[in-house]
Amino acid sequence: MVIRGAVLHLNNEQPLVADLFEMPVGTDVGLRCTRLRTLDGKRPVFVDDMASIFFFPYLHIRFVEIPPRALRMADRPDSLVDADARSDDGVAGADETASPADEADLEIDEDFLRRIREV
Repeated sequence: MVIRGAVLHLNNEQPLVADLFEMPVGTDVGLRCTRLRTLDGKRPVFVDDMASIFFFPYLHIRFVEIPPRALRMADRPDSLVDADARSDDGVAGADETASPADEADLEIDEDFLRRIREV
C-alpha cells in the first residue's frame, strides 16, 4: 500500500509532499518515503532524484499530514498507476471534487485581511 500525497512538515523548513510506503506507527524511529517534492510539485534543491527513497528521522519532523483522499487512493487497486499519469500532488484527481467543507476553508476572513492592511 503506497500512500500518495502525504505532506511532511519538517522543523524550520517548508512542507514537502511525498509518497509513504506504509502508515507511520508509534514504534518507528523515522519516516521512509519516495517522490519527494515541494508543494508546487517541483524538485527540492537538496534532492538529486525525486524517485529516490528518503528516510527522515522523526527528530526532524514536526508532523505528517495524510489527507483523507490519500488514504482512499491507497486502498484502491489501481493506486499503483505510473506516477506520470498522476497530477502534481501525487493523487489521481480526475474523479476528485472539492466538497462544500473544503470550499468553506477557502473563504477569505475579512477581519484577518483588515488586520494585515493595518500593519
